Amino acid sequence: MPRNQPLTEQRPGSRNLRVLRQLFAFLRPYRGALSCALLALLIAAGAVLGFGVVLRHVVDYGLNNGSAAALNQALLFFLVVVVVMAASVAARVYLVTWIGERVVADIRRAVFAQVLKLEPAFFEVTRTGEVISRLTTDTSLLQVVVGSTLAIAVRNALLITGGLVMLAITSTKLALLVLLGVPLVIAPVWLLGHRVRRLSRKSQDRIADVGAYVGEVLYGIRTVQAFCHERVDEERYGNQVEAAFDTAIKRTRMSALLTGVVMLLTFTAISIVLWVGGHDVLAGRLTGGQLSAFVFYSVLVAGSIGALSEVAGNLLRAAGATERMLELLNTEPKIALPAHPVALPEPARGEVELCDVTFHYPSRPATAALRKLSFTLEPGRKVALVGPSGAGKTTVLHLLLRFYDPDEGAIRFDGIDVRSSDPRQLRQRVALVPQDPVIFGADAWENIRYGHSIVSDAQVRQAAEAAHAAEFLDQLPRGFDTFLGERGVRLSGGQRQRIAIARAILRDPALLLLDEATSSLDAESERFVQDGLEQLMRGRSTLIIAHRLATVRKVDEILVLDQGHIVARGRHDKLINEHGLYARLAALQFRDAPEPLQAANE
Repeated sequence: MPRNQPLTEQRPGSRNLRVLRQLFAFLRPYRGALSCALLALLIAAGAVLGFGVVLRHVVDYGLNNGSAAALNQALLFFLVVVVVMAASVAARVYLVTWIGERVVADIRRAVFAQVLKLEPAFFEVTRTGEVISRLTTDTSLLQVVVGSTLAIAVRNALLITGGLVMLAITSTKLALLVLLGVPLVIAPVWLLGHRVRRLSRKSQDRIADVGAYVGEVLYGIRTVQAFCHERVDEERYGNQVEAAFDTAIKRTRMSALLTGVVMLLTFTAISIVLWVGGHDVLAGRLTGGQLSAFVFYSVLVAGSIGALSEVAGNLLRAAGATERMLELLNTEPKIALPAHPVALPEPARGEVELCDVTFHYPSRPATAALRKLSFTLEPGRKVALVGPSGAGKTTVLHLLLRFYDPDEGAIRFDGIDVRSSDPRQLRQRVALVPQDPVIFGADAWENIRYGHSIVSDAQVRQAAEAAHAAEFLDQLPRGFDTFLGERGVRLSGGQRQRIAIARAILRDPALLLLDEATSSLDAESERFVQDGLEQLMRGRSTLIIAHRLATVRKVDEILVLDQGHIVARGRHDKLINEHGLYARLAALQFRDAPEPLQAANE
């Protein structure tokens, strides 16, 4: 499927219920419970069909013959049927509900596990809110369908089949008349049902739009309020809610029309049967009990067909939800474990080599982020990438972490092409301290040991102290046990950065990636953290991205990037004396601060 289109546009929706067949794979592990549920369903349906036989005996042998014994016997049989039906229905409801809850839980886990495997490029063209909608709204709809609607559909199908058989046994002539009317009832289910299904799919998409917009606004709520954007967002949200409402009403209108047409045709057919059957009773060709039983079965079949038409609408909605989830489940990640991965050498050395690497982001295929980029980071050395915004510095880190693969050229880690290695094995040897660190809604212990569940609290504290994070964490209300808030909202930017540095220290990587790691720190904090980073960088390969050029004057080599390729390389003093791009950046940065510039040149 094309990867440069939103997920909702990748392929048109199917027009039938066949998509639900893919759910059978999730039902297979619970064949035992499913068999018991089907047995209970058969018994309950049989008990309902038995009411017609009871009704016939009551009329023909109890009421018409005036036999109290026959009447008592028929009513006793009726009581037995009721008890059997009640027990089987209770068993069916429990088993079907359990299966529905279990299957939907498995689907949620499977879809979420698949989403975690998808590379960042996927989320460049797919909104996070839509993925969340598929994991919540769509699975909730499936929960209702698998937990009840499918059982109701099977139950009504059994009642229709059994009812038609009993109609034929009771009166072949009237049964043939009923069969002539069945196609008139079934046809609208499929003709109008396709329209219901398309609208159901569209309705789920509109709900996803609403969720995506809410997530985006709430994530940037400070910016929204700072720029007085509340009224605009309120209006846009209202428009999306109304669009979802309009689509839902169209779907409801079509479902209502479907149900109404089916019921009208069904009971019109019953009226015709009653007219013909009544004349047969008057002519002596049919008994009153037979007509009563026939009417009971006719109403049962008609009601089941009407219920089935309504259930069909729900099943069509479920088909839309299933299709949306299966799109996620069937999306193959581009960055995946090779069929025969090459193991990285032990112990890790942290050697990195880029050979003529060219790369385009999927969302910007016309513009190259990197062009024929080549350089080598030898084990234990420190290399800095500098250059204007958009030069491709962060892109290099993304490729080293194998969030993307290059379009041309090769990237080698410890002599192994990263495309032939296990991505997890590669990433376990690398630690990233990003410019905008991610803090999760948990306490400090969990945030620092993220990805290292077996490390002790003492090791976590040691890493926090090395990053100068223990100073402020100990001052929180509950110390390291304090909940840091969603996305770390209870911390300042510099504090979040120090948490990220502590996380990297704990990882003890072969390759350290610093993406403006000290950009959010004040002067005093930067000095402390820089000391911790220098200890961390000692003896290991380090790739540094820095806009503040004073922070890279001690590195072994500086690579100056512009428009995706290297325009200069060397140490700080050499690049200053060349009067090229690096010198211009330094002059712009330090023209109002001569002392730091002088220190940088020392």
